[in-house]
Amino acid sequence: MTDYSVQTNPQPYNDAEAPPSTTRPVMQPDNPYASTRGSITNKQLPAFDEAIINKYNRSGPRYTSYPTALEFTPIPENIGVNGFEAVSLETKILQNRESRAPLSLYFHIPFCRHLCYYCACNKIITKKNSDSGDYLQYLMAEIALKRRLLSVSEGSDKPLVKQLHLGGGTPTFLRDEEMVKLWEFLQTQFEFLSDDEGDYSIEIDPRELSENTLKILRNLGFNRISLGVQDLDETVQIAVNRVHSAELIENVLTEARGLGFHSINIDLIYGLPHQTPDTLDKTVQRIIEMSPDRLSVFNYAHLPERFKAQRQIKDEKLPSPAAKLAMLGNTVNTLTEAGYQYIGIDHFAKPDDELAIAQREGKLHRNFQGYTIMGDCDLLGFGVSSISQIANSNTRYILQNDTNLQNYQAKIDMAKINPMVMPAVKYIKTSIKDRLREYVIMNLLCHDYLDFKDVNQKFGIDAITYFIDEIQQLGEMQADRLIDMDAAGIRVLPRGRLLGRNVAMVFDEYLEKKHKNRFSKVI
Repeated sequence: MTDYSVQTNPQPYNDAEAPPSTTRPVMQPDNPYASTRGSITNKQLPAFDEAIINKYNRSGPRYTSYPTALEFTPIPENIGVNGFEAVSLETKILQNRESRAPLSLYFHIPFCRHLCYYCACNKIITKKNSDSGDYLQYLMAEIALKRRLLSVSEGSDKPLVKQLHLGGGTPTFLRDEEMVKLWEFLQTQFEFLSDDEGDYSIEIDPRELSENTLKILRNLGFNRISLGVQDLDETVQIAVNRVHSAELIENVLTEARGLGFHSINIDLIYGLPHQTPDTLDKTVQRIIEMSPDRLSVFNYAHLPERFKAQRQIKDEKLPSPAAKLAMLGNTVNTLTEAGYQYIGIDHFAKPDDELAIAQREGKLHRNFQGYTIMGDCDLLGFGVSSISQIANSNTRYILQNDTNLQNYQAKIDMAKINPMVMPAVKYIKTSIKDRLREYVIMNLLCHDYLDFKDVNQKFGIDAITYFIDEIQQLGEMQADRLIDMDAAGIRVLPRGRLLGRNVAMVFDEYLEKKHKNRFSKVI
């Protein structure tokens, strides 16, 4: 019988069957993951080695969670007395959430006005303004539905929110007045940290901004924005159906800085049709001149059999694997030479950005929103396909709403009649072993380091004994100087930083069993 219960009593992490097998270092810093890459001027730069990248370039997950989303299983219908649904699993999880844990809120806006051909997401292409208003009503209903289940800390009357993010789709599909309505409603449900302490971000299509959108967002309390640029070359833009000028992007950045946004991110993609190393280098150089605080440089994975929009892109227009590799190498070198710190998995940041500071201080985390400075938060997702991550004692629950808009809306409509109905339709209940492996994988991806003593203390094991098979598998990577291992731990070296996912994959128990062919390549 499957166990759907919510754990309320902590259990010790005691999986070791053997005593410590090696001498541990006597000296231990307060945070073993702090300052592993030195000061701002002496940070650990990634080293681009074409032969090594070709050798290890295999498919693997991005580890925005562990276990990954491929381990989701359906939440069974739970019919109670008189045909009404009994208390749902999601209800129990939210009710038993640790009230002192702060929240990170995610809102998924699925609509776009334009179809980008590279897209690999479930987006709804529409120009009907009424769609956003209808959807907003469902979002607010879900917010109220979940909020009533959340307990608060003593002395508080609302749950504390430290982070908020609107993604999609195009969140700015919401009209300015609708954004104000959503934000004002959230203030009645939650307590938010101040502008200087909280992290409140939104993804923006620069083509879909009204004259006052940025000003309204900043006045509401948003302090970070992310712009999808992808490429500035007009031929490439036409090929992927996303055309905008460099001047438009620069004007948005200039206005955002003038309004006092704390951090601005720009997304780029390499491997798009008609891209060459030279054309992409011109884009990167132009973006550096605009001086965003963060950059995300993603690998385009061409999977037209899975994503309908990508069928508009012809295979013969795509750059060769060698050209893609050259684009990656040029981009990494150009950005690091310009002073950007390589965070990991496609992300770069200026040394004074909060993301870079958190990495140097050993406080960086990773979740479904990517790299984050708010690792102590429970993630609460709202909207179609949104994902929540809720910790409960030694277990983490990962929940996902329906990915079909009509089905999601039907769930919310049912909840208005029967308060026992909740929107999540899939879940993962992590085991203690999952939490251990998650800790290992996330520290390797966030800090390029795993401290054995730290793992031993947190999980009650001897890491070297427990992971002896994985350590042996890492032998070839050590011989290739991707990593260095000793009695203290595992360090990802500059030569291996671009292949951090490969190191992490060694500790993934699910990967080889079921999913080795379900992911795009690392590079």
